[in-house]
Parts: sequence; C-alpha cells; structure tokens
Amino acid sequence: MKRIFVLLCLTAICSHALADSVPQETRNKIQQKIDNFAPGLTVNSVNFAPIDGFYEVSIGTRIVYFSQDGRYMFLGELFNADSKENLTEQRRAVLTAELLQQYGSDQMIVIGPEQPKRYITVFTDVDCPYCARFHRDVPELNEAGVQVRYLLFPRTGLEGRSYQRAVGVWCAEDRIASVGIAKAGGEVEYKQCDNPVKQHYALGQEVGINGTPAIILDDGRMIAGYVAPKRLFDQLGIDPAH
Repeated sequence: MKRIFVLLCLTAICSHALADSVPQETRNKIQQKIDNFAPGLTVNSVNFAPIDGFYEVSIGTRIVYFSQDGRYMFLGELFNADSKENLTEQRRAVLTAELLQQYGSDQMIVIGPEQPKRYITVFTDVDCPYCARFHRDVPELNEAGVQVRYLLFPRTGLEGRSYQRAVGVWCAEDRIASVGIAKAGGEVEYKQCDNPVKQHYALGQEVGINGTPAIILDDGRMIAGYVAPKRLFDQLGIDPAH
C-alpha cells in the first residue's frame, strides 16, 4: 500500500506541476466554455493532455478534452494505441483516489483489520441483493488482510425506505452489526442523528456511481457490481494463502 500511496503522490505532484504551467487566462476561458455548454459545472484542473494540441480538463472525476485553440471539446476514453492502456481511466482513478483520501474513514463504516494490507471503499445500498451477497464475502476479505470501508448509497435517492434504513444503520449503536442485519433483510430502527448519508450519496454521484455495489480499490480503480473475492484478490495483488 505504501508503494501505491507514493505513486499517487507523485502523480498528483506531476499533475499540479502541469496545471501550473497552463496559464490562468486559459483556464478561465475553458471555464467559460464549460459554463456555456453546461452551466453549473466547475473545472477543477487543466493539464496538458497526452495528445498534442489538447488540454485535459477535470470536472470532479470526470474528464473532458479541449483543443488548445478552444474550438473543440470531446468526451470519451483516450487509449494509447501501442500499449492499449486506457489513459482516461488511469487519470480518472488518480482523481477518484485523491477525492476519497479527502473523506475521512471516521465518516465510513469500516470493517476489518486496523493495519490492512489493502483496503477497498464500497458504495452500498442496504436493500441491494448483490450488496448483501458482497457482504457475506467480507469475512473472507478481512481474513486476507483487506479492510472494507462502506459508504451508504441508497439507489432510490434521499427519500423513502432505503434512505431511512441507511440513516438507521448509521445511527445504530453498533453500525457494523446493523449493516449486516439490514443487508440480511432484517428490520432496522429508524433512528435519527447527525449522519453523513447525504454526503455519501453526493460523493457517489461525483465519482459517477450508478449502481451498487460499486467497489473502488485503494488506487482509485473502480469495479462496478458484485465480484467474487478471488477477482478482488487478483486486482489487489494479494495471495490469501499468505
């Protein structure tokens, strides 16, 4: 995990250096273009893109590309045709990891070892069948040294039964036990307290969550939907036998 953190830091430093080399006047012009195209969106950074003649523009964890003459903008995945690497996906992973690092684990439901080999952040709906299936795998993940960090993401939005149950889980005396009961279909007391469920939901929208479970590895890569522990171990580079 230390190596991943160092790589993320180096990438962030390089990104800031690139952003600093783009004149503020240019960044302002791109913001104006974004305002004209889709009012209300805020440009977070402007870097030189991996292709000549274009800027890479991040809006949250979303990435768009602008021609340096300001005439053209395109959305989509940028690949290196030789290595077959998805450059947009790599950059999006860095932005996602940076965003989640700003969100403290004290604002999540954390299950697993205090000093994990790796960790994953999971946007979960307490009433989602595949989230319940994933939850049954959590002990196996913990045993292999993987810490699971839950963010509550009611798919039906911030009204209704799933939202109330998510709040009830957070407000329970034992959140870990309560989230297990909820995922098993059990009843959860509809308690009210200061809770981060709305912030979890907004964060999920910012990183592009459109279904649950959504698993984000500690390097920012996202896996949409349920996957078995073996695939997660492979993605994390963990041998559960050791």
